[in-house]
Amino acid sequence: MTGQLFITGTDTGVGKTVLSALLCAALEASYWKPIQTGADEDSDSERVAQLAALPPARIFQEAYRFAQPVSPHLAARWAGAQIELDKIQIPETARNVPLIVEGAGGALVPLNEREFMVDLMRHLGLPVLIAARSSLGTINHTLLTLAGLRQANVTIAGVVMIGEPNAENRKAIERYGRVRVVGEIPRLLEISRERLTQVFETRFDREFFAGKGMAAGAA
Repeated sequence: MTGQLFITGTDTGVGKTVLSALLCAALEASYWKPIQTGADEDSDSERVAQLAALPPARIFQEAYRFAQPVSPHLAARWAGAQIELDKIQIPETARNVPLIVEGAGGALVPLNEREFMVDLMRHLGLPVLIAARSSLGTINHTLLTLAGLRQANVTIAGVVMIGEPNAENRKAIERYGRVRVVGEIPRLLEISRERLTQVFETRFDREFFAGKGMAAGAA
């Protein structure tokens, strides 16, 4: 599964979609959002396609798509449906190509009455890259996310910090979280494929994404 990553975040709105678009642009990867909520207001698939300038063939259809912008378990209930992990499988055409998979919300967002987003991560078996804010509060949120993923025996690829650079928060996350920060996305006034690629070239560990680290991660 070299070149395939699951993107989660420490919170909703932390920057998972921008990170996903950046990696799709920089790595020439395809994109898949297994569970989309709030589809009537904003589709992450459409946004990634726009930001990364991806052709339709590199955007895979969601397994579940709900109109309401709420937690997946609630969006499914309101739609008269139930999310079942067995019905969520990596698209066959995506198994041998670079693929960025974006989760919904954070690791412990409920999917149904018994399962959470972390169970989807484990079900798909991909290394997980965590999108974290760089600002105040990120240490606690990131360490809690790391603890939850480790308890679930999910492979952790690393952390990407998003926002104004904060060297002390980065050092604290690496030290106390026993994890590598493999990239940073600063505040962007405009977002385009060219700008995202430039950020990857200057602020990401390119050797990590090109080598075994992306495939295996670091637990």
